[in-house]
Amino acid sequence: MALFLKLGTRSHFSFSSALRIRSFLHQRRSFSYVAEGERVDTCTTIKPSFIHPSAIVHPNAVIGEGVSIGPFCSVSSSAKLGHGCQLYPGSHVFGSTELGDNCTLMTGAVVGDDYPGCTIIGSNNIIGYHAVIGVKCQDMKYKPEDECFLEIGHNNDIREHTSIHRSSKSTDRTVIGDGNFIMGSCHIAHDCKIGKNNIFANNTLLAGHVEVEDYVHTAGATVVHQFCHLGSFSFLGGGSVVSQDVPKYMMVAGERAELRGLNLVGLTRHGFSMAEIRSLRTAYRKIFMCVDANAGSFEERLAEVERHEEFVHVPAVHAMLQSIHNSFAQDRRGICKFRPWNVSQAC
Repeated sequence: MALFLKLGTRSHFSFSSALRIRSFLHQRRSFSYVAEGERVDTCTTIKPSFIHPSAIVHPNAVIGEGVSIGPFCSVSSSAKLGHGCQLYPGSHVFGSTELGDNCTLMTGAVVGDDYPGCTIIGSNNIIGYHAVIGVKCQDMKYKPEDECFLEIGHNNDIREHTSIHRSSKSTDRTVIGDGNFIMGSCHIAHDCKIGKNNIFANNTLLAGHVEVEDYVHTAGATVVHQFCHLGSFSFLGGGSVVSQDVPKYMMVAGERAELRGLNLVGLTRHGFSMAEIRSLRTAYRKIFMCVDANAGSFEERLAEVERHEEFVHVPAVHAMLQSIHNSFAQDRRGICKFRPWNVSQAC
């Protein structure tokens, strides 16, 4: 059951304080990994909560069992910390912020904001050194009196200097799913929707309203334009500037990102069968790599593949075709450009 803990008078830093810091730094909760990346606590007993005398914890904050709050941390009056959370020295929880069980805030991490709205973070998340999570957005349309929201799922590893912003309006929210690995100095802007099990390499920058499905992998220094959509199992090459949608299973690269084929490595690693990959490759070639003068327009080639007997009953091909179609909806940006190919490579 959650406990209400109140900090007493602030004491001067002393040798005994140093011993408490040493004790805090040696506290670790043991985890093991199970199927689907789910983390389970292997501790059989819950340790008592620890709050360093130099920390500032509001008496109204809800503190779970086994929580460790290190030196020079602060916890706001509206904050809720789940069981087993660890706040390393100099980390802060502001505003209406809720941390699930077994979350870790590394040194200098800042979570939440005093502006209207809230930040809700699930269980078993790691917030890296000096990361800033759940603060107000960088959108000129935002009004300080509007509520704004951020929701983060479970088992995410958010590394150092990453910034993730709340939504820009009360009718929307920034959402991040489960099991994502977000490396150092990434930025996820207001109103983004991120799925599960994605990997964002260092300095990946997502502008506002970007949607990322599942198992997407970006290489370093990737930039994604606002309102773009990244399909599941896609790969974005390092240094790419993505200004249009990337359909499912595809790979893009380039200063102005272009389609470079299927993400064959990613598909293989995630268990797609050879038959599925062959069907996807054939469909991709017929749509994007056919330079036969009689092949018709892009729309005609896409329609032909949809009618083709070979692809009708292959779910992966159907998902790829649907992803392409969705990118041409009225409120979408179309797909990244594709390169023309030689006849010897086509069809």
